[in-house]
Amino acid sequence: MVHRARMGHPGGDLSAADILAVLYFHVLRIDPARPDDAGRDRFVLSKGHASASLYATLALRGFFSEDLLTTYMRPLSSLNGHPDRNKVPGVEANTGPLGHGLPIAVGLALGARLTQGTWRTFVLTGDGELQEGSNWEAAMAAGQFGLDGLTLIVDRNRLQQGDTTENTVTLDPLADRLRSFGWAVVEVDGHDVGTLVATFEALPAAAGRPTAIVAQTIKGRGVSFIENRVEWHHRVPTDGEMALALGELRDPS
Repeated sequence: MVHRARMGHPGGDLSAADILAVLYFHVLRIDPARPDDAGRDRFVLSKGHASASLYATLALRGFFSEDLLTTYMRPLSSLNGHPDRNKVPGVEANTGPLGHGLPIAVGLALGARLTQGTWRTFVLTGDGELQEGSNWEAAMAAGQFGLDGLTLIVDRNRLQQGDTTENTVTLDPLADRLRSFGWAVVEVDGHDVGTLVATFEALPAAAGRPTAIVAQTIKGRGVSFIENRVEWHHRVPTDGEMALALGELRDPS
């Protein structure tokens, strides 16, 4: 999709792909035939620049035809560079400006409590995104209200646009910082599907507290020349690189 569009964020798409697959095919209580069902679980992709990964997942889950993926970022396509809930079934919130997804998710989780709703709320953020102060205001509110129907997943690939997270504004010790805001925290391998499934099945991690899953991931996961390379935050593969990448993804050995 990124190669065809000549724009996108392949590094962050690949670091989040396993998490999205587990959420949409094992965890979320959703029905693609009824994307607006009142009782559905809510998922917010706060790192909206990873839209290609989200769109691919939604298409495979049956929210729309896979043929639509060929229009990614084309003029007038519903599949914008950042997801738009007014255009794409299955998208809960317009995201892209970083630091907005967690505050939205806190509101959704609080809404479930106020209306006696049974839905759960999940939000996936980038790690560099957590340098936005709005996330910590939202984290403080979630701890204050004891929103145990809320789960934050941090795509902890340790790279952001231009540099590592720790060279930009350090986040470590991230788990301890989240705990200090009243969250129950679980640290996992974000590419171990079995561990992810077991972690999500055990939610909430603590009654009366929101859960944060710090998923240790690799930016560009699965493609050797993209993994852990900061320039692939939004680089587009050449024709030759595209062929190499597809070969590695088809045969991980």
